[in-house]
Amino acid sequence: MLRTTPFHSRIAPLNLAQNWRRWSGYLAASAYEFHHNREYWAIRNSAAMIDVSPLYKYGIEGPDAERLLDRVVTRDVTKCELHQVFYTPWCDDDGKVMDDGTLTRLADDSFRLTSAEPNLRWLQDNALGMNVGIRDISDDLAALALQGPNARRILHDAADGAADDLRFFRLTKGEIGGVPVEITRTGYTGDLGYEIWTDPANAEALWDGLMEAGDKHRILPAGMLALDVARVEAGLILISVDYVPAHQAVIEGRKSSPFELGLGWTVKLGGNWFVGRDALIAEKERGPEWEFRGLDVSWDSLEALYGEVGLPPQLPSEGWRTSVPVYSGNTQVGYATSGCWSPLLKKYIALAHIQSQYAGIGTNLRVEVTVEHYRKKAAARVVETQFFNPERKRSNPSVADEVPA
Repeated sequence: MLRTTPFHSRIAPLNLAQNWRRWSGYLAASAYEFHHNREYWAIRNSAAMIDVSPLYKYGIEGPDAERLLDRVVTRDVTKCELHQVFYTPWCDDDGKVMDDGTLTRLADDSFRLTSAEPNLRWLQDNALGMNVGIRDISDDLAALALQGPNARRILHDAADGAADDLRFFRLTKGEIGGVPVEITRTGYTGDLGYEIWTDPANAEALWDGLMEAGDKHRILPAGMLALDVARVEAGLILISVDYVPAHQAVIEGRKSSPFELGLGWTVKLGGNWFVGRDALIAEKERGPEWEFRGLDVSWDSLEALYGEVGLPPQLPSEGWRTSVPVYSGNTQVGYATSGCWSPLLKKYIALAHIQSQYAGIGTNLRVEVTVEHYRKKAAARVVETQFFNPERKRSNPSVADEVPA
């Protein structure tokens, strides 16, 4: 039986389309209206509120908390400062990614780890002999993502300026709607954004406080369909779509290392030993077999292919999640795993695994498209994965200096 999140009493009446999906055993809104278009534009032009409560969350506390996490994740946890947030993957012994999420240092010996899949057993296995407590706190925290260019102004009003000076990937505490909250400057849209964490009993007050403060800033609730387009534009990977968790893969070819997923920047090979370090050192020396890249699909090419059958280009309005072959000439050299038409960039884009020898930025390839039941190949160019990367995502101007809504 599907569970409902602590925000369901507010979300359900707004979901006019009754468009729901399953997320980690919870009922999550796919779209609130009959099309996700307005929700997407709220993320990019004003502000959107997204219920992210179904994330798995773990509390790691005790004298050996830092030591455990430094053993498990690929980042150098000793460098994670108080109230700093790290994005990180973690790997198996062969250096293949099992999951990815955020790690927040709440105190000297207290951390919160989020993940897409259950990881309690893995953490406990690696903590053998350590003085550390590990708790599944997934049900102890409700969470909302507030994303979009007006997010800072909304929080200024809702939280009485508590997050005005909050830096990228940092945490602060405040009060919204009369209830205590933690605010992290994080998100999954590639835009200016925050995630707000509170006790489930405070969920309705938090929702109401943000909606009230956001009304004049054109805030809208947004579902998974809008979020999926935004995260593809931002080049953000999705577990079980852009990569298969290593412990769930049934063949070696389905597994990916951080280097093969464009996450080499998260790997600290010079620090303490961690699970998968030896394999990753060897891979670093020989070079990865695959690269994770963006594909900019030529509109002229799409127009020509559809024109051959007398049609204008007919592209899906939703983000897609499927394996699509990528070619150099007539030789398959990779596969795309996510893609969409970008309403903001006015481009057809995709995220793809490309064999390293064909993955250089600017390389011309071809991607498979189906035109009236026939498989064709459209021209595409290899680009960086971040199609959309606005300065406002990281910058921290004064709220007074921002352009009014």
